[in-house]
Amino acid sequence: MTTPLVEMDGDEMTRILWQAIKEKLLLPFVDLKCEYYDLGLPYRNETDDAVTVAAAEAIKKYGVGVKCATITPNAQRVEEYKLKKMWKSPNGTIRAVLDGTVFRAPVVVNGIRPVVSTWKKPITLARHAYGDVYKNSELYVNGAAKAELCVTYPDGKVEKKDIHNFDGAGVIMGMHNTDASITAFAHACFQYALSIKQDLWFSSKDTISKTYDHRFKDIFADLYETQYKEAFEAAGIEYFYTLIDDAVARVVRSEGGFIWACKNYDGDVMSDMVATAFGSLAMMTSVLVSPDGKYEYEAAHGTVTRHYYKHLKGEATSTNSVATIFAWSGALRKRGELDNLPDLVAFADKLEKATIDTIESGVMTGDLYALSTLENKTKVGSLEFLDAIAEKLA
Repeated sequence: MTTPLVEMDGDEMTRILWQAIKEKLLLPFVDLKCEYYDLGLPYRNETDDAVTVAAAEAIKKYGVGVKCATITPNAQRVEEYKLKKMWKSPNGTIRAVLDGTVFRAPVVVNGIRPVVSTWKKPITLARHAYGDVYKNSELYVNGAAKAELCVTYPDGKVEKKDIHNFDGAGVIMGMHNTDASITAFAHACFQYALSIKQDLWFSSKDTISKTYDHRFKDIFADLYETQYKEAFEAAGIEYFYTLIDDAVARVVRSEGGFIWACKNYDGDVMSDMVATAFGSLAMMTSVLVSPDGKYEYEAAHGTVTRHYYKHLKGEATSTNSVATIFAWSGALRKRGELDNLPDLVAFADKLEKATIDTIESGVMTGDLYALSTLENKTKVGSLEFLDAIAEKLA
């Protein structure tokens, strides 16, 4: 390696596996260069979450980052970790700084059939990574009140719209997005579809959200007609818009093999649905791509809390680390591509092949063992699974 990766450590069981992956699968083969940031919840709390912003800025500097799963604290976590406050999602903070698009796709292996019987090819989720509920402002309304939406322009012009007249207590939330971010999202989706020559679907709820969601629809439509239509037709692929509820029905009836673009929250939920239906949340790759070509690879799942507490008690665990391994392989491949290091790119390919070959040979973690149709299969522990991959990789 010639340029460092931005390495972002995480929490709980995934933090333990993070270190084991480095020791067993990376350091024996790669002269690993990383700029390290500890995004574990205790250190985020200690630094008032400044470490998360610093990590995001480092990705802007170096171009490629790799991130472990992290805790987004709720009230119970605030008490458990004695936090100063309920810190926001690190993923949300990083996405806001980079303002990119998250592309998520399942890792498909022989012996594990999708729950949806019609699916034969992977479905890639393109998730807008800015704004909406992840960048909201919200209030608890403590009694009768009038809620208004208010916009004040620099020249003093004010626009107001009634939201609701409360007779009693309730809640209120304000969300936003920007034309610039939506446009960058649309460009990323169109360009990604052309790069892998797959159809692109975009879905929202413009029939209900006639301004907010409709703006997404209009920007996508305008860019397609003015900049991408000819290229799509030449490539033999299609772009179309449909309502989110109609898209869900179409997806379930489809064979897969397309890109499904969604707004931020829709993409969060639907990517988990797709990953689980293909086999496991731990079998989903995820990369954030910024408009200026910065990349952040991560595991698209949580910190596996239940296994972590079993681990602390000395009990056996069988935790699937595939998504975390593929976060590292994706980051190393991109680093190799950007720095013209073909050996590093080849290593990333071999790491992924060794991982898939291990599962297809019948050695797998508990979540996959329960799903696999292979006749000869063996359930192994969290670290034994990594050992088996290391043996194949060597």
